Formats: sequence, structure tokens, C-alpha cells
Amino acid sequence: MSDGLTTLETNVRADLAKIAHPHAAWLEPKTGPDGRPALDVLIVGAGQSGIAIGFGLMRSRVSNILLIDKSEEGKEGPWLTYARMPTLRSPKDYTGPDLDIPSLTYQSWHEARFGKESWQQLGLIERCHWAEYLLWLRRTIGLPVRNNCELLEIVPASDGLLAARVKRAGEIETLYARKIVLATGQEGMGDWMVPEQLAHLPASSVATVADDIDFEKLRGKRVAVIGAGASAFDNAATALEAGAAEVHLLCRRSQIQVIQPYRWLTFRGFLRHLSDLDDAWRWRFMRAILEMREGFPQPTYDRCARYVNFTLHEGAPAETARETDKSIELQTPRGAIATDFVICGTGIDMNFSSRGELSAFAANIATWADRYQPPESERNDRLGRFPYLADDYAFTERVAGETPWISDIHLFAIASTMSFGPSGSSINAMTTAVPKLVNGLTRGLFRADVERHWTSLCAYDVPQAVTRPARKMGETR
Repeated sequence: MSDGLTTLETNVRADLAKIAHPHAAWLEPKTGPDGRPALDVLIVGAGQSGIAIGFGLMRSRVSNILLIDKSEEGKEGPWLTYARMPTLRSPKDYTGPDLDIPSLTYQSWHEARFGKESWQQLGLIERCHWAEYLLWLRRTIGLPVRNNCELLEIVPASDGLLAARVKRAGEIETLYARKIVLATGQEGMGDWMVPEQLAHLPASSVATVADDIDFEKLRGKRVAVIGAGASAFDNAATALEAGAAEVHLLCRRSQIQVIQPYRWLTFRGFLRHLSDLDDAWRWRFMRAILEMREGFPQPTYDRCARYVNFTLHEGAPAETARETDKSIELQTPRGAIATDFVICGTGIDMNFSSRGELSAFAANIATWADRYQPPESERNDRLGRFPYLADDYAFTERVAGETPWISDIHLFAIASTMSFGPSGSSINAMTTAVPKLVNGLTRGLFRADVERHWTSLCAYDVPQAVTRPARKMGETR
């Protein structure tokens, strides 16, 4: 470790000690059915969101927690797997999992690692450096993390606990917790979409942007990318850089989307208070933003456009797809496109029943379509399938009373977007979204123990001072 990072970590410990008030422990662990202490909070996902949530809980003196992640250490989240851009798209000065602690910001880490001059010259944060920073952050904070640990199922247990069945190293075990947070980023509530028109194609010929694609095998091949968001462009560029003979990017819109609505909404009022609005306003804002889709920065476009074998097709959704002897033929309103391999950058659809970990309650998760009917001019069936969350990010029931225990399962992922705006998958929203979630978690833990706290107060008899009889006038002692 460099001297700069060693000094920084010393400063971090000093900063956290200065703001540690109050120190008082306030939770007593419950005992699970297996006779061992249950967790207060189990966090599923140890990427940037899970780290920030764990940090927020520890600052609130909720330390009986555990983070689990199905990936190996360092491979949490998309950064070293299916993220295929050289740099983050967020401006370098956006803070996030540091939760407003200056010594924990990416800038502090970068300056300690590479020097202040490097930070001044930096344009955007390199993706691999962000992954390295997150791993440093989690270790510096001291978060308890169990890697290569996959969540299989959540079911209710006795005494208000939840049981999480997990698999690690081929072994199945059950973890008991009072609350569970699904900090699963882009995943967690559905599937990466392959358009229905392409669903019949063989798996060897079609993939999503989140799949493990061997781009070297696309050298000399014709590639079609469905979608025109930033991830679609990233995959098109990666195919071009790997030596693809042709890359066609199919945009369903008549004109490609170049406006980035997430830049507009990055202000405290919206990030902090969208969820305080009524359903009509929340739906109106998020429908406009999500239908606009996420734009892409200039370098992302230029990365593709510099290749003469790259073609952008606007107003060209894939209407049908068929296999021929030599290729896959995609039919669009602008004609047919012959390709050898198709990459789908069409996002994630909500499909609760496809997630094994949700199987015990998937059918009773309330959606936006269950709770709000927008005017006809604002209808959107895809957005209606998003889960309708409580003000603490908890699931709500479609039919009240059937699965009341799901109020202790909290979702902090891309599927939280309709209820809270950018939150569980956005760096720019962390400093407002994570405290809101942590406050909801601690509120629930406190309310559940309110009788114990009342009994403790009534029994509290620790004197703060020792009194002596007052002296009489002229008396000496």
C-alpha cells in the first residue's frame, strides 16, 4: 500500500471517530430457530449500493449486519464484468458511497493513489479504478462481506424473522435476519430482455449486454446491436474494437436520443423528495424520464463512429428475425439486415416469478399497475410492472394479509426507480437515497422493539450526579 493511502486511512479513522456520536448501542440481537444470533440486517449485494447501505447502517450503530454477493471478491457489480465502457459516465466530482465523508470520496482515494495533479488532469473516472476504489472503501470501513454466496430463497421464519437460504461452495445454509435489503443494482426483479421477435433464435446467435460475450469470436463477423442507449453503444464499440467486419446498431426511434435526463434531475430537491410526491406526480416524472431513456455522452458515440464499418440505423426496430443458411436476417422498416450475431441492449423487464429468491412471495408483490391508474395519455404497461414500494423501500402486498412479512424486505435496485427515482443503480443519487433507506430500516427496527425500549426507560436508574446535604450557615467540613 502506498504511503498516500496509508495516511488517508488514518485520516478516515480520525474523521469517523469525530462524528461517531452517539456511541450507544441500541439493538439486542434476536435468536434464530437454529439457536444462533440472527442478523439485524442482511444485505444482498456487495457492490457500490451494498457498501453504502452497510456503511450507513454502521454509522447508525447497526453493526450486526452481513453483506453477501454471488461474485468473487472484486467482481461485484458490473464494473469488471459486463460494463464495457472505458470510463464512468458520471462527472468525476459526483459523490456517492462515501455518504458525504470527504476523506472517503473517490477524489481523496485518487489523490492518495495517483497524486493531486492526476486528479486535476482527470476527465472521467476509469472503470477499473472505480472498482478498485470500491474494494478499498469496503475494506477501510470494515464491512463484513461473504463472497461467492448466492441467495436462493427468502421465506418467513418464527418470531418475526426472515430466513434466507443461500449457497456457498456447494453448501446450502440458512441465514436468519430481522430485515433483508436487496441491493442488486441492475438485476434483482426481472430479466434482461431479448425482444419477442428474437426469442426463437439459438442461444449461440443472440445475447444481452449483460451476458459474458466472447468478443474475440466476433472477429470478422457481422454484428447487430438492438437498442441505442449507452450500453448498446458500448457493446457495439467493443465488437468493433475486437475486429468485427460490420456492426449495425438498430434504433427504433426516428432520431437517436442524445439528451441525458439524469443530468437534469441531479439536484437535491428531486433526488430527495420525488418519493414524497403523490402517485400522479411520481408517475408523470418517471414516465417522462424512463420513456426518454438514458442518453449517451459524446465519447461513447465517437468510439463507434470512428469506424467506417459501423452503421447507425434510425427508425429501424427489428420487426422479425429469421435464420437462413448463412446468417440471421433482421427485417426492419428500412429493409433487411444480415448478421451473424445479435446483441440486445433493450434493458430489463420486471418479471418477479423468474427470480427464484422471490418465489415464495412473487405473486403477491404489489406493482404500480395495482396501485395507480394513470390517464390514458400517460399509460405505459412496462412501467406499470415495476414494484410499488413503501416509503422505506419495502415491498407492499397486492393482497393485504397474505404475505405481511415482506414489509421487512427492502429493494434498493433499478426496480426502485418508479417509486423513488434514481436510487439503487445511480451514483448520483446515493447521498440522498441511502440515508432515506437507512432511516427506514432503523425506524422499523426501533418500532419493533418499542416495548423493550419503554421497559428499559422505566428501569433506568443511573444517577448523573451525587448530592450531599446542604451546609448550614457558618458550618465547616
